[in-house]
Amino acid sequence: MGLNQANVSDLFESKTDEVSGKLSEYKNQRDELNVLVRSQLDRRNEINRQVKELIIEVQKQKAIRNEANGKVAELRKIRLERTNELKEVRSKLREASKHDAKSEGRKKNGKSSRSVREQMNKLEWRHQTGQISPKKEKDFFSTMKRLQSEYKALKAEEEASSSSILKEVKYAEKVQQKAHDAVTAASEKSEEAHSLMMELSNEVDRLRALANDEHLKLTSTKNDADEKHNRYIISLRCIHSMQDILKLSGSKKEPGAEDRVDVTDLMSKLMSGDTLSTDELMMLQRN
Repeated sequence: MGLNQANVSDLFESKTDEVSGKLSEYKNQRDELNVLVRSQLDRRNEINRQVKELIIEVQKQKAIRNEANGKVAELRKIRLERTNELKEVRSKLREASKHDAKSEGRKKNGKSSRSVREQMNKLEWRHQTGQISPKKEKDFFSTMKRLQSEYKALKAEEEASSSSILKEVKYAEKVQQKAHDAVTAASEKSEEAHSLMMELSNEVDRLRALANDEHLKLTSTKNDADEKHNRYIISLRCIHSMQDILKLSGSKKEPGAEDRVDVTDLMSKLMSGDTLSTDELMMLQRN
């Protein structure tokens, strides 16, 4: 395409206006994308901050769980010892009860507190049902009084023989229960810390996935912003080159028909973002 200097001036002035419109468009698009980039960057960084805090809490709960597990193991050993002690005193109590049962026949002419109570119950039932005549009521009350005294004496003797063992049993039961409660409390603490640790770990995984998603969006937006910026720079270079051409064109006299230059390739270079070399500018100037 051959153009004289007058036509070159008209052509480049119209193209300058067109490229200036694109320049403004690319600049606005780039600036909008950069704002979005900063917003996505803030979101990603905030998520990563939360992840770091949660990881610290996960490690804290893990330490609590491990410490509680160690304590559970120790307390279980203590509980086993207390359980064995309780078994021993209970066995001792059973042996004492068997001994008392065997010796009951030799106490107080073969009487025990239980046999005396049964005898008293039978006499009371006979009296209540009218089987004892008024003449024998005196004997009835006298017998009941004697049996009551025997019952109290036998009961006291029986209780005295096993009271010390019963105390041992009750104490052993109390100690064993205390050991069991300690194991339960430590186990619950361990389980609570473990559950919280797993819950926090799941949240960490969720947030990491979210952070990765935000990072991918950020990268995509940044690439788009870089593309718009590159187009902005290309347009800016194009305008500068055309302005240089216009300056050169204005410094020459009106050419004749023979003063023509082929500018097709030069226009292609300008619109692609390349700048014209000094030789190419001089080519226009010579014409």
